[in-house]
Amino acid sequence: MDHNIVPAEYRPISAWGYVGYSLLYSIPLVGLIFLLVHTFSNKKINRRNYARSYWCWLIIGLIIIAIFFVLYFFGIIDAGVLEEAISVAETL
Repeated sequence: MDHNIVPAEYRPISAWGYVGYSLLYSIPLVGLIFLLVHTFSNKKINRRNYARSYWCWLIIGLIIIAIFFVLYFFGIIDAGVLEEAISVAETL
């Protein structure tokens, strides 16, 4: 594909670009700032959409964590279940 034909804001991000953005967004405070800037930026549409999808995954993760806390708080699951789930996850 000739990159001169495609406008700059529509140029695709390389696979290493996605890896780099994932690493950048995972830095605690700096990543949050860049994530907010990229979410509301119109300079690169693909980067903006990736930042928005990263927010979606963060929200899904927070919902799952909140569900576990609620289940633990009401005594539906106990620490033994959580330890077993962690040990299973570590084997993966």
